[in-house]
Amino acid sequence: MQKSVGLSRTVRIDWLDAVASMCLENQAPTQIRKQLNELLESAQPGPVERQRIIDTLIRIWVRAKPDLKKQGLEIFRQLSTRQERLWLHYGMILAQYPFFRICAAIIGQISRSEEFIRKPSIKNKVAAEMGNLGSIDRAIERLFKTLVDWEVIIPTADKKQFKTQLRMISTTNKDLEIWLLYCALRSHPSDMIPFEDLKYLPELFPFRFSITIDDLRKNSLFEIHRQGGGLDMVRGK
Repeated sequence: MQKSVGLSRTVRIDWLDAVASMCLENQAPTQIRKQLNELLESAQPGPVERQRIIDTLIRIWVRAKPDLKKQGLEIFRQLSTRQERLWLHYGMILAQYPFFRICAAIIGQISRSEEFIRKPSIKNKVAAEMGNLGSIDRAIERLFKTLVDWEVIIPTADKKQFKTQLRMISTTNKDLEIWLLYCALRSHPSDMIPFEDLKYLPELFPFRFSITIDDLRKNSLFEIHRQGGGLDMVRGK
């Protein structure tokens, strides 16, 4: 079991857009750090906390696995809306941070049967999954701030309670759908997942998919294995 939280800072969409744009321009890591420091200064005046946020953004995009980074940047250059870019950043983070996948999966599972999620119950379930790490409480507080910024959970009058935007985000861009499913496969503990289960993985709770198994068959990122009863199992390459 992964015991490191790793992702323990708030990451806003505009910051993720900025660092991806810098990578697309092939800027040097030192220059990216300098520009991010200037960008974040007004939002996070504290230099120590600001550098920790920058470290997180650098890991998500600059130090991403080369194949994911290359594919992600090719898609990023084609996108024009904030919501489209969310699909992309969500996949990058999902593929690199087991803590994020665990938290998102727990939120998604609860949202299937309950209208609202509550921070205390999420913290308890994550602690049961990962162990009682001292950093979990703080990391989940910041994760909730991130998910609010992404508009995939909505605050209520009760500060500990949130409404989940379950399957509310859709796109006409099949490349984005395929990208996110591929990242979900790379991050999942199972090597192969039934196609219908893959589209409804709890960690993908904000997103609604329209692609078919034939779309995946045509894509070189996937292997499809037909099993008994017409079950299509999907594996990422």
